[in-house]
Amino acid sequence: MVELRIQRLCRSPGRHVRMGSHVIVAGAGIVGLATAHELTRRGHRVTVLEKEPGIAQHQTGNNSGVIHSGLYYRPGSLKATLGTAGASSMRRFAEENGVSVDICGKLVVATDESQLQALTELYRRGQANGVPCTMIDADKAKEYEPYVSAISAVRVESTGIVDFRGVCDVLRRRIEEAGSEIRFGQRIVGIASRPDAVTITTKSDEFRADQFVNCAGLHSDRLARLAGLTPDVRIIPFRGEYYELTPENSYLVKGLIYPVPDPSFPFLGVHLTRMINGSIHAGPNAIFAFAREGYTKLKINPRDVLDSVRWPGLWRLGKRYWRTGLDEATRSLSKKRFLGSLRELVPDLPDDCLLPAHAGVRAQALRRDGALVDDFYYERAPRQVHVLNAPSPAATASLEIAKRIVDELAAVST
Repeated sequence: MVELRIQRLCRSPGRHVRMGSHVIVAGAGIVGLATAHELTRRGHRVTVLEKEPGIAQHQTGNNSGVIHSGLYYRPGSLKATLGTAGASSMRRFAEENGVSVDICGKLVVATDESQLQALTELYRRGQANGVPCTMIDADKAKEYEPYVSAISAVRVESTGIVDFRGVCDVLRRRIEEAGSEIRFGQRIVGIASRPDAVTITTKSDEFRADQFVNCAGLHSDRLARLAGLTPDVRIIPFRGEYYELTPENSYLVKGLIYPVPDPSFPFLGVHLTRMINGSIHAGPNAIFAFAREGYTKLKINPRDVLDSVRWPGLWRLGKRYWRTGLDEATRSLSKKRFLGSLRELVPDLPDDCLLPAHAGVRAQALRRDGALVDDFYYERAPRQVHVLNAPSPAATASLEIAKRIVDELAAVST
C-alpha cells in the first residue's frame, strides 16, 4: 500500500531538503502555510502560490475550529500519529502566538445500547493512540453536559477549539518575515520537472524552483495530473452544511458533543460544537457537492461534476452507501430532520433553535474501487510531493504534517 511506504519514509530521521533551496508551495490553506513556514525554519526560500485573493479561503476557513485529539483513527496510521501530536503542537503554537484557543474537552455519547460496542472500540483506539480519554457513565456525562442524552460516553480531555484563521495569519507573517513570499491570484496551469529544476506556470507568470509541494486541497489531484502523474485517487467534494443555535438556546451545550461515528465512514456525524466566539454550531452533514467549491446547494460546476461522475469509484461508493447517502440528502433538505438528529444528543432543543450557518466542502480522496481514503495520502514525482488527501484532522495536525512533507522532499530532491 502506498500509505505504508510513505509512513516509513516519513519516519526516517535526519532527512532534509538541500539547505538554501527554493521551494514552491501550491495552496495557502493551513497545510500549505505550515509547510512553507517549516521550510523557512530550516533555511529555505519559499514562494507560496495561491489562486485566491487571500489565505485560508476554502477548507481551512470553513471548518469547525476543533483541535481533534486523535481518538478516531486507526492505531499506527498517519492520522493517529500526526493527529495526536498535532493536538499538542497546535495548542502550544496558538498559546505562544496569542491565538485564541480553549482546550475544553468533549463527549462522544452513546444514546442507545446498539452503540456501546462501537463506543468501546473508540475508547480502545484512543488508548492505543495515547489520547487522554476515559469511559464514563450517564451521570458523569451530565456533570459535563447537563442536557445531554447518554447511557455511556467517552470523555476526551485534549480536544479543544481554536481560531484556525488566526493560526494562518501568524504563519503568513512568519513566512514573510523570513524573506519568503505568498503570491495571490496565481492559478497554476502548468507544471514541468527537469533534472535541475521545477517550472510552475500560472495564468500570469512563470516560476522556477528547486522543488514543488502541492497542497492545493480541493484541486490537488488536478495539479498532480498537470505534473504528469496518474494519481490512484480522485478528489470528490462533499459539502458539510451547518446550523447555529440561537443565542437564547446556547446554554444547552457547554462544550463539544459528538455521536458515536460509523466506523466504516470517514465522517463523524452531526455534532454540537462550541466555537471560539462562544456560538454553538450544529453539523455538519456530508452530501455530494456539485462543485469543488460548492458552498451552496445551487452551485453547480459542470467540469467538477464530470470529473466526479467519470470516476468509477463514485458509483461503487454510491452502491455501497446509498442508504447513508439518502439519509444525508434528506437531512440536507429538511431542517426538521436535521434537528431530529441533534435531539438524539440533546433532547431539549426546541423547534425554533436553528439558524442557517456557513457550509464547508471536504476534499475527500476516493479510490477507483470506491474505497474512501481514510488516511493522509500523498504521491511523489522527481522534485515534487503532491498531498492528495488531507481532510480532518489536517488542520489540527498541520504543523506535524509540514515536518513530514519537508522531510519527504529529501527523497525526491533529484
